[in-house]
Amino acid sequence: MSAEYYMQRCLTLAEQGKGHTAPNPMVGAVLVHNDRIIGEGWHHFYGADHAEVNCLKNVKEEDKHLIPDSTMYVSLEPCAHQGITPPCANRLVKEGIKNVVIANKDPFEQVSGRGIEILKQAGITVTTGILEEEAAWVNRRFFCFHIQKRPYIILKWAQSQDGFIAPADRSRFQITGAASNQLVHKWRTEETAIAVGTTTAIKDNPQLTARLWEGTHPLRIVLDRSLTIPGTHNVYDNTAATWIVNEQKQALEGNIHFVKHFFDETLLPWLMHRMYETKKLSLIVEGGAALLNSFITHGLWDEARVFTGTPVIAKGIPAPVLVNEIEAFEKTIEEDHLKVFINKSNPYSYPAGMEL
Repeated sequence: MSAEYYMQRCLTLAEQGKGHTAPNPMVGAVLVHNDRIIGEGWHHFYGADHAEVNCLKNVKEEDKHLIPDSTMYVSLEPCAHQGITPPCANRLVKEGIKNVVIANKDPFEQVSGRGIEILKQAGITVTTGILEEEAAWVNRRFFCFHIQKRPYIILKWAQSQDGFIAPADRSRFQITGAASNQLVHKWRTEETAIAVGTTTAIKDNPQLTARLWEGTHPLRIVLDRSLTIPGTHNVYDNTAATWIVNEQKQALEGNIHFVKHFFDETLLPWLMHRMYETKKLSLIVEGGAALLNSFITHGLWDEARVFTGTPVIAKGIPAPVLVNEIEAFEKTIEEDHLKVFINKSNPYSYPAGMEL
């Protein structure tokens, strides 16, 4: 089998950690001896053993003597620093592995080539760049966070056949079907935070949780300049950690953190920096139109996921219009149509056939 074949297996394994590893990356590892996989593993959740360690633990007792003569394939450079877990690069040296194949160099400043250097200094043959683009896509949130110093930003909305996201009176209106709605809840488990504006929070009274899918609720970020959202609304129900960004109040009340900042041109860049400081790797922005358009105007978006449902609204709130976009792919979900766009400025281009 080719190096690409084994690296693709690493990426498949890495994806199993989606929604559980942040602020760490998703990583998969495969140990191969004479074209036979003798061990494989992935990073299951933040604070747990890394992929390489789980891969070595997965080797059967009768195959352990083969470890030094095997090749380790791993989707991201082995770590070189002492964090919650020991350095994986040192573990590979200790195991006597002679060949390591890596997809991506780790952008995290405490690793960033140091893991590769440890391996090389120990006499290990290191090959890099195998399925590099595909692996970068898998860890685009992690890469964006460490290279661009902000969360990876996903815009999401649903629009009618005639291009509206809500009726003119902004009343709650279901545009997409049950399958699309469940998919959105799955997406929420995969991102660190979710954001909405004041009007959406008042009119739709969303819970902004992942109750239709098993997983962790994202941090809820609600922009409410004058604190006009009623305290009885769902964003105040304490079911998930919540930031209420406003101009009036700085306080922590239970699960609700009131975060104070001026609502001017600095607001979104400041919020992205605040998310970076608190290690929030990704953000999905779900509305409304004003907030989505603000992110688009500031160029603060990497990916957009746009549903088109079957209803016709005739008169309503126009859907946002993307700028600088490339269509990545589209698919049908029951009666709904999903298109995914990538910002041309996003360095992590979508490789055909990859998962979101």
